[in-house]
Formats: sequence, C-alpha cells, structure tokens
Amino acid sequence: MKTEIETLAGETPGIAYELVVHRLAGSDPAAPRVYIQAALHADERPGPAALHYLIPELVRAEAEGRLRGSLTLVPQANPVGAAQHMFSQHMGRFSTGNRVNFNRDFPVPDAQGVRRLDGATSAVFTDRRLKSRLLELADNHPIVLDLHCDDEGVQYLYIPDRLWPEMSDLAACLDAEAAVLWNAGSDCAFEEAAFAQMVANAKGGDLKGHCCTTVELRGQLDVDPVLARKDAQGLYRFLVMRGVITDDDVAPAELRPDFVAEPIPHVEMIKAPVGGTILYHVSPGDRVETGQLLAEVVTRPGEPDGAVQVHAPQKGFVLTRRMRRFIRMGDDLLKLVADQPSSSAKIGALED
Repeated sequence: MKTEIETLAGETPGIAYELVVHRLAGSDPAAPRVYIQAALHADERPGPAALHYLIPELVRAEAEGRLRGSLTLVPQANPVGAAQHMFSQHMGRFSTGNRVNFNRDFPVPDAQGVRRLDGATSAVFTDRRLKSRLLELADNHPIVLDLHCDDEGVQYLYIPDRLWPEMSDLAACLDAEAAVLWNAGSDCAFEEAAFAQMVANAKGGDLKGHCCTTVELRGQLDVDPVLARKDAQGLYRFLVMRGVITDDDVAPAELRPDFVAEPIPHVEMIKAPVGGTILYHVSPGDRVETGQLLAEVVTRPGEPDGAVQVHAPQKGFVLTRRMRRFIRMGDDLLKLVADQPSSSAKIGALED
C-alpha cells in the first residue's frame, strides 16, 4: 500500500489541511477498481472505524497476491470539517465558513457532459476545492462507496435505481436492513455527482458492474470494535464477491428476508408539530401501522395536555430517528419508509 498526504491550503495565511490517500495496486487490470471514502460528514465516525479494520485485510491480500483490483481509500475525507469545534461540540456536517453542507453542491456534468472542477489553487473556499479533489480521486472507479451514518438508524443504503437490484449484493454483505432508491436529485451530493460522471463515461449507457452508493452505517453513536469489525468484514466480503479480492474462504451473502427497498418518494419525513422533549415510542427497525403512536413531544412537563402525540401517517418501516431528545417545531423527528409515496415527497435531499 502506498500512502500519499495531500495538502489543501486554507482560506487564510498559515492554515492548511492534510488529506490522506491510500492506494493499493491490483494484479489484474481488468478487475474492478474501487474507491472508498469515509467521514465526509466529519462527525460521522463509523466509516473510519470500519476502515481501521478493513485496511489491514486489504494490505494482507495485496502482500499475498490475492488483490486483483486496485483500490483508492480516503479514510477521513474531510479534514476541514474534522477541525471544526464550537464550545466543545464537533460541527462536522456544515462548513462553518460558508454554512454549506459538506455533502452538497458537488460539481456535476452540465447538459453538454462537461464537468468543471476547482483546482488546488482556485480562488474559492477550501471545501469547494476539497469536493473537486474527492471527485477526481473517485473518477474511473466503477465501484464508489461513500461511508456515512445517520443520527440513530438501521444499516441502510442510498442507491441509484438504475443500479438496483444488481447492488443488492452489497446490501446483503453488509447485512443492511433497507435501501432507499433514487433517480433524480437537486442537491448534488457526492454520490449523485460521482454517479453522474459514471453515466457520462459509460459507453452506450452500459453500467453493468458499476456500484455507487452512500452507505449509512447505523447511527453516530454506533462506533465500537464489534460493529466496526462487522462492517469491515461486510465490505471485505463484497470485494471478494465482486472479484476485487481472491479468497476461497468467503461465502456469498443473502439479503435479509424482511429487507426493505423503496423509492425515495416513499420516505415519510415525520416533522415535530411543536418544540420540546422527545419521548419515542418506536425504534429504528420497527414496523408500524397507520395511526400508530410514534412519539410524544413534551412541551409543558407534568401539566394536563402537556405533550403532543405524533402518529404514523401510513404503515411502514422506521428507518432513523433523532439522536438528541430536544427538538424544535418543524425539525425532523424520524424517517419512515412507507409502502406508498409520501404526500409531502419532494425531489432532492431528504435533509439539509
């Protein structure tokens, strides 16, 4: 494995960031090439934890001549966000310099198929130069995995519907519980931008063997050796199944029998009708019926009618819920993957 440390200049004198990139060389030029990054939202740490256990296995495979496909790994893809702390709280989702989500506004090809990237010396904010560099690193890799996590949630994936069900092998290897399928967006997240470039490069529109996804590795607090090893093993198994690694001891995986895969308009974003303390009555992974009590929001503790109940608008699968238990009116309480489209469905990202 070769490790490169790239320097990103900050916006003011004396400020710079380091981006660590690992490269492993495969023995077969025809084997799939893989790009994996983690912690683009810098406060989401299950991805780096999984790569901590996966990378030694990849190094071992390379040393033993079992690595057929080449890999590019960026274990901590956002050094800018990693450095952002305010009053001891990590602020890793949005750039505090310009208030832009680190996983939005990636450059995508225009109507003529031309993508305009910012260079290392472009006179723009560092997060824009970082986004362009990450896309450059991901280019020409048919398999692109962006490791994230939610607040509290099950293991799930965002997948372009054109790649489903072919990508069900990844969901099976990760023991994921759900997939959210999308076919249009307006937020230009990394996954969307990387997939758009894949489509632009595809000869005759053939995307066979391609894989591009945001992997949600449960919740922000699900960071421990047991889960990290499980995730690393799942990623390793997927790479074996896709012919990137040779390992006769690894068996194929199967999807969970209760696996949920629905288009993104079927996701109900349940909003808080009032502000207050959240008392959840359901957990991620639960299946609920129409009208079932999902949560109460306590506005005036101990008083009659001091809590407002929130019920399921339709039957479905609880995908995620908030990690913090105090909420404002209008904030998202939880995501529910339903059998039918949501009446409030919109094009683009589910959350800011």
